[in-house]
Amino acid sequence: MNNIFNFSIVSSFLGLWITTHVPESFELILGFFLIFTFGMIHGSNDLLIVNKILKNNLNYSKFALLIAYLFIVSIAILIFYLAPSLAMILFIIFSAYHFGEQHWDHRLSKSNTLIKSTFYFSFGMLILYLLFAFNDAGVKLIVSEITGYEIPNLYSNTILIVLGSFIGLVLINEFIKNRLAKEVILKELFTLVVLAIIFSSSSLIWGFSIYFILWHSIPSLIEQITFIYGDVKTDSTLKYCKSALPYWVISLIGMGVLYLIFSNEKQFYALFFAFIAAVTFPHAVVMLRMFSKKKAQP
Repeated sequence: MNNIFNFSIVSSFLGLWITTHVPESFELILGFFLIFTFGMIHGSNDLLIVNKILKNNLNYSKFALLIAYLFIVSIAILIFYLAPSLAMILFIIFSAYHFGEQHWDHRLSKSNTLIKSTFYFSFGMLILYLLFAFNDAGVKLIVSEITGYEIPNLYSNTILIVLGSFIGLVLINEFIKNRLAKEVILKELFTLVVLAIIFSSSSLIWGFSIYFILWHSIPSLIEQITFIYGDVKTDSTLKYCKSALPYWVISLIGMGVLYLIFSNEKQFYALFFAFIAAVTFPHAVVMLRMFSKKKAQP
C-alpha cells in the first residue's frame, strides 16, 4: 500500500505541474481521456467480480446477471432524464460512500458498522466538497446544466467543518482505542492537504480526474485484480484488462449513442455525468459486496 501511496503523491504533483504549464483546454482533454480510459476500465469488470462472489452459488445465471446489470444502468439513465435533480443527489451520495469505502475499508475493519459506514460517506463527501469549494462556479454551472436549477450557495465552508469535525472525532476515537496508528492518521491528513492544493490550483475536471484516477481508480484496480486472481502480477493484470475490454468498448459506444440521441436536449456535461452515474450505481454495490466477501474469507 505504501507503494501506491507514494505513486499517488508523486503523480499528483506531476498533475499539479501540468496545471501550471498547459492551458485549461488541454487539462480538460487530458482529464476526460483519463476518465474514459483508467476510470471506466476500473468499473468495467463488475460482472466478473460478481461471478467470483457467486462462484459457489448454483442458483444464478450469468445471462440473468447481465440482464439485471443492464436493467439497473438503464433505470439510472432514465432517472437522470426524467428526474435529474434526484439522480444528481443519488449520484453524489453513492459516489461519496464508494470513494470513502475504497479509501478506508482495509483500515477500519474493527469499527462499529454504523460508525464505519457513516465515516465512509463523510470522508468521500469531504473530498467531493473540497473539490466543490475550490471550483464553486464550475460546480454551479454543471448542476444548472443537469438539473435546470440555479444553486445560489453550496454552503461549502459549513459542510466542510461539519464533515471534518466528525471525521476528526472518529479518527481520535480509533487512535485512543489503538485501532488506528498515528502514522496512518498523519498520512491521511497529508493526503487531504495534497488534494486541497491540487483542487485549488486546477480546473474542476482536472482536479476530479487527478483524484478519481490516482487516488481511487488505480487502487481499486489493484484491489479488484487481487480479489479475482489472487495477485497483481503482469499476467493477472493482462487477464483483467482483456476481460474488461469488451465492456469498456460497449461503455464508450453507449456514451457515444447517448450523445447522439440527446445532444440537442442536454449539454455534454449533463450527458457525461448521467452516464458516469448510471455505471456508478451498480459498481458501488458490487464493490460493497466484494469488500464484504473479502472480510468473510479466512
